[in-house]
Amino acid sequence: MADANAAVAVVTVSLVLLGLVSGLSLSWALLPVAVVVLIFVLASGLKGRDELAHLNVCVLVLGDIGRSPRMQYHALSLSRHGYNVTLIGFLGTKPHQDIIEDDRIDILPISELKGLTVGPRIFRYASKVMFQSFHLFYVLIKIEDQSYILMQNPPGLPAIAVAWAASRFRGNQFIIDWHNYGYTIMALTHGENHFIVTLAKCPDVTKEYMELTAFTEHSTQTGAVTRSAGRPALLISSTSWTEDEDFSVLLQALEEYEKFVEAGHKLPSLVCVITGKGPQKEYYKKLIDSKEFHHIKICTPWLEAEDYPVLLGSADLGVCLHKSSSGLDLPMKVVDMFGCCLPVCAIHFQCLHELVKHEENGLIFKDSKELSEQLKLLLSDFPSDQGKLGIFRKNLRESGQQRWDKNWDHNVLPLIKEHCD
Repeated sequence: MADANAAVAVVTVSLVLLGLVSGLSLSWALLPVAVVVLIFVLASGLKGRDELAHLNVCVLVLGDIGRSPRMQYHALSLSRHGYNVTLIGFLGTKPHQDIIEDDRIDILPISELKGLTVGPRIFRYASKVMFQSFHLFYVLIKIEDQSYILMQNPPGLPAIAVAWAASRFRGNQFIIDWHNYGYTIMALTHGENHFIVTLAKCPDVTKEYMELTAFTEHSTQTGAVTRSAGRPALLISSTSWTEDEDFSVLLQALEEYEKFVEAGHKLPSLVCVITGKGPQKEYYKKLIDSKEFHHIKICTPWLEAEDYPVLLGSADLGVCLHKSSSGLDLPMKVVDMFGCCLPVCAIHFQCLHELVKHEENGLIFKDSKELSEQLKLLLSDFPSDQGKLGIFRKNLRESGQQRWDKNWDHNVLPLIKEHCD
């Protein structure tokens, strides 16, 4: 089942542009937008569908029914499962005999309107699209109530927009069978760079309705979010941008990492997120901007408290540059990262080993060269979780580290009770 909201938006804009290019005035060119708005208004006031509508399905092909075996098969399959089918399309070639003899299938022929016969070619084409749109919409809202409208693409212009609008008006579900790309077929006649082909391409490329980021793919059909196979690695570090954290160490390590990539090492691109506020932030931002990385992107956002753990949980590796002035205070940023099961590379200082277990939940480095080698080592198997990075994350999950509340209750609460009682 396809949610065609994205496709209809693109088709509607395409119709507007087509009208403008063909010479229509702005008011006439915006007519498709007005129609869509009207559909929303009317649909919002509709009453519930007929209780038997779930047995009715409209199968639509904006082409010759007899030369559309795929849609005829759809109709026959629906009929075999007890649905009453209204098969809509052009009646140029005789449909399959099984279609004609099936009592559950009604054929509703529509005329292929030609549009205007005078004027520039693109104006004639635009008028044909407009006339066909209104005729098809009229047919779809006149038939008895349906539970589904099932259409084949191609053609998608204007059938997707019209069928979607009718389904919104009547409260139907809208299904698209993405059989082929309309723009590739049109390109055979008009050429790949033709304006009409470009317009037709837009709704076709939304066939998955897939929302993409640099890291993930979100299917709006299933709701599933998966990590992209070719995604960059997400590196995160947080700082108060003060003197006790020398971020030139990280920048130098990233320069070495860039050289590794350009030398042919099989390593992913990096997105390095450095969060926090502090007095040296502007200094380092200027330093970052002066770098000419081709495989590394550095950003320095400020995150709200509730967003920070989400970012940590999404990252692949954390980097800690905190050097304790006393050599005694363990960095809370590493505690946060471990709480999100995020492995860490941390710069060495006196008591760090109490928190970061080298080769168990992360790695400890002493300088930028050592950090760059660790980045190369940990990301050489990316995005596989079978290498060291995956082992560190697995160890963190299995360590069963206490959360703040439990740890506080165990260590701090007894002290308070002891001195208060």
